[in-house]
Amino acid sequence: MTELTGLTARRLLSGYERGDFSPVEATRAALDRAEQVQPRVNAFVRIDARDALDQAEAATERWRRKEPLGLLDGVPVSVKDILLMRGGPTLRGSKTVRADGTWDEDAPSVARLREHGAVLLGKTTTPEFGWKGVTDSPLTGVTRNPYDLSRTAGGSSGGSAAAVALGAGPLSLGTDGGGSVRIPAAFCGIFGLKPTYGRIPLYPASAFGTLSHAGPMTRDVADAALLMDVVSGPDWRDWSQLGPVEGSFRDALRSGADGVKGLRIAYSPSFGGQVAVRPEVASAVRGAVARLAELGAYVEETDPDLTDPVEAFHTLWFSGAARVVQHFNPKQRESLDPGLREICSRGARYSALDYLAAVDVRMALGRRMGRFHDTYDLLVTPTLPIPAFEAGVEVPKGSGHHRWTSWTPFTYPFNLTQQPAATVPCGLVAGLPAGLQIVGARHADALVLRAAHALYEAGVADSVSLPGGS
Repeated sequence: MTELTGLTARRLLSGYERGDFSPVEATRAALDRAEQVQPRVNAFVRIDARDALDQAEAATERWRRKEPLGLLDGVPVSVKDILLMRGGPTLRGSKTVRADGTWDEDAPSVARLREHGAVLLGKTTTPEFGWKGVTDSPLTGVTRNPYDLSRTAGGSSGGSAAAVALGAGPLSLGTDGGGSVRIPAAFCGIFGLKPTYGRIPLYPASAFGTLSHAGPMTRDVADAALLMDVVSGPDWRDWSQLGPVEGSFRDALRSGADGVKGLRIAYSPSFGGQVAVRPEVASAVRGAVARLAELGAYVEETDPDLTDPVEAFHTLWFSGAARVVQHFNPKQRESLDPGLREICSRGARYSALDYLAAVDVRMALGRRMGRFHDTYDLLVTPTLPIPAFEAGVEVPKGSGHHRWTSWTPFTYPFNLTQQPAATVPCGLVAGLPAGLQIVGARHADALVLRAAHALYEAGVADSVSLPGGS
């Protein structure tokens, strides 16, 4: 039943309801696909086949009785190995994390998945502690792009993106502290959403503070809305979570291709010339923007008042990394990814005043973007200025750059501002996916999903056929 790997979560659920196939069959298909692609792509840290099949058998019995447990009963889902999932270790891509212990607690989003009957396939790869925009680590090695195995899948949720693109489960949960859902989703040709900070509760709190979000990675927007309805539930362990969601994210999509009609959309192709975007990527994004106008949006090419905040981001990000390793002994530090060790050393040298100055930059940027969204409902940019580059390196060879933030200028600013931002596949560049980013005002998650869904309904993503599960 390998064709089941090509179905969205919603189509699986419809099939269960009709009795066309069962959660056991869908789970076996997803597990078979995961085992098939793992040696080439390296998307998984751990595949829990026996446990997944046990969960699927229980779901199959519930569907037989016509008593599904929740919104995702029997749907195969993977989880990035940053989020706790009871029954096995969360190693975070690091040799410094001990695998023994009880590991008896779920992260809030994973707990919501269990409550809704999702089948948990296993954990997906991440760079060490999710520190960079590509996925390789001393623990698990290199995760590769499904479209070209010589290229990176992006990161830090690269394993999740590759798994979804290849049909090893239609849904995955990633995390995003500077683009880590959107970067790999764009490189791997799938949909990814970084919700407003606090919309999906997080526990334990990230060392990177309020930069870090959890988010859905899916085959299309409708599946992401379904997953958001599950994982946005409250959890007392996160003191910074937002209040309950009003209504359903799925309901926000019902306007279909009319979902952008009348919206005021700002299109910024290069942040006012600050970003050098590869011409083929720029062309693909511009074509998708033209479709937004054809669908009835008022599109204006303009730029937000945004001076690159990279130094402030580095101060916050590198300080967070230093906090992760603060109590490590010399042997543990020696085992770290060399790039991580380098930024930890830099982060440890910042003072409290340096950190607070970066917070000031962040707050000013947030105010500017708030004012911007008084005029424009949405901002559209390229997700990334380039397609996927060589696997196993932090920056493209010959670029002259040193850190991953040099090629992600469209993503990390919106972690600073805590705004919702999504990536939609919009074309191929030399056989590799390009992505369009949709950014909304804080709390406008439903509007971002609605606009992204309109692009899917209009066929914009059809030019990027997934490499597996079809």
